[in-house]
This record gives sequence, C-alpha cells and structure tokens, in this order.
Amino acid sequence: MAEDGARNGAGAPLVEAIREAIIRGEFVPNQRLVEADLSSQFGASRASVRSALLELTNEGLVERIQNRGARVRAVPLDEAIEISEVRMVLEGLCAAKAAEAVTGEEVRELQGIGKSMREAVAGGDLLGYSALNQELHRRVREIGGQRTASRVLERLRGQNVRHQFRLAMHPGRPSVSLPEHLAIIDGICTHDPEAAERAARAHLRSVIEALREVDAQPGHRP
Repeated sequence: MAEDGARNGAGAPLVEAIREAIIRGEFVPNQRLVEADLSSQFGASRASVRSALLELTNEGLVERIQNRGARVRAVPLDEAIEISEVRMVLEGLCAAKAAEAVTGEEVRELQGIGKSMREAVAGGDLLGYSALNQELHRRVREIGGQRTASRVLERLRGQNVRHQFRLAMHPGRPSVSLPEHLAIIDGICTHDPEAAERAARAHLRSVIEALREVDAQPGHRP
C-alpha cells in the first residue's frame, strides 16, 4: 500500500503515531483499538496496524483481550507509583547530564520555559502549564543526551499518561510543582549536576505523594 510510507506507514512511524495518540489522550484507558478504524485513521494497512499494536503491547501501553481485540491498558495506582520511582532515578540522571552539557543558548531556552511556566500558573492556565511541563522534561532529556534513559522514560511516560493528566488538572498542584521545576532549571543552568539531580528526584517524590493523595480523595474513580 503506497500510502503507508507516504503517511504514517508501517513499522516505527506507525507505532510512534499510535503511541503519541495514547500519550496525548486521544485514546483513553480501556478504549478498544479497532484495527479497521486505526487503518483508516493512520492510512496504514491492517497488517501494519496489527504489528504496531503488538509492539505497543510489549511496551505496556496496549493489552490484548481474548476474543475482544486490543484496548488501551489502564495502569493501576500501585504500578503508577512504581513507574514514578523508576522515573525518579532516570530523570535525576538526565538532569545531572544536562547540567554538565548545557550550552548558553540552552540555558536561555530553559529559563524561557521557566518564565512561561510562572505565567501559566499565575494565569490559571492548567493545560498550558501541563504542556510546558512536558516540554521541560523533554528538553532536559535531549540536552542531557542520555539516549538509553530517554527511550525508557518515553515509554514510561506513555504508560503513566492518565495519572499525569489527572495530577496536572488537580487543584493546587501546579503551584506545588512550579518551584520544583524551577529548581531543576536552576540546577541545570548553573551547571550543578548534583543540585539538578537532587531537584529532579525531589520533584518525582512529590509526584508520588500527590498520586497517593489524589487516589485517596472521596469520589475518586480508578
């Protein structure tokens, strides 16, 4: 099918396209992933879609249900906490590496992200702040250049997307996480690997505490 290669295609590009759709919340936990629908949406063959879903199953983003096909896997709280614990180590490593490698231009870029995050919180722009949050973590990974850690973190981010979104929308959470993010930026921009790693780990410990708090709230539905 010529259209496969021209658009999202078979193989890695299609896997990435479906993965990003899950991460962005276009497909929600427990939603069925119908091969025919995905084939039409992404301009790919049914065989390519089937292969992509198998790879995403191996990544933990999708699960196969006997006689019912594939669906987006819902990650329970205990697993979300485990994922965040692994992230704590890897995000700390990436922050430390970024502090060692950051250039003057990248310092200005990170400081600009920090400024935009302050403005988003001050203006009550939760969605904007959430997007900046993702951008900051992505840029820290890229600047650090630790490709193995970055690949693992990208997969973990996809598995934890439902919990991340709920935290981002939780009242008061941005005002807690903002100074944590600014501390990460400060550690990197001052070329202090220990401070950057310490700030990244502290942020993820805060995320774990917040996950438990949100889950314990009355009326919460898993």
